[in-house]
Amino acid sequence: MTRTFRKGGVGAMMDEYERAVADLEAILRRITDDEFELVRDLETKDEGCRSIQTILHHVVRAGYGYASYIREAHGDKPNRPDLPLGKRLECLEQLEVMLAFTAATLEGKWELTDEQIMAVKMHVRWGPVYDLEQLLEHAIVHVLRHRRQIERFLTEPQFAGRTAR
Repeated sequence: MTRTFRKGGVGAMMDEYERAVADLEAILRRITDDEFELVRDLETKDEGCRSIQTILHHVVRAGYGYASYIREAHGDKPNRPDLPLGKRLECLEQLEVMLAFTAATLEGKWELTDEQIMAVKMHVRWGPVYDLEQLLEHAIVHVLRHRRQIERFLTEPQFAGRTAR
């Protein structure tokens, strides 16, 4: 298998972001539309975490948010589209479009120095000030955490299935 790796620290983080999303997509390709839409957590107060469908909607919207913070920090126009709650294949496409938007946001920044990366400051809505590396690492781990949550939904009996959405 031949892989092309981006250069630089920012390039490495984008490569890992794509890898995390690819792992998530592999799970989504193995499930049915009904499994995707099934409400699995009736206890949570977080509407974005009741089903695999709502989790994916949240992950895609958050991805646009992260890229928009980066765009704003560089004086560019953000883009936080109002996306409908999509079906499984629509969400897979939305993930790919969001990743392409993020890659376009970072184009020309792959080989920033450590000092340049840390100089990019973003005030995020959940409170702290992040530099570019912290925000990209957060974006990667966000996907990983929700992938794990989906894996639990698919394997643990307490999430076996409730009602179709």
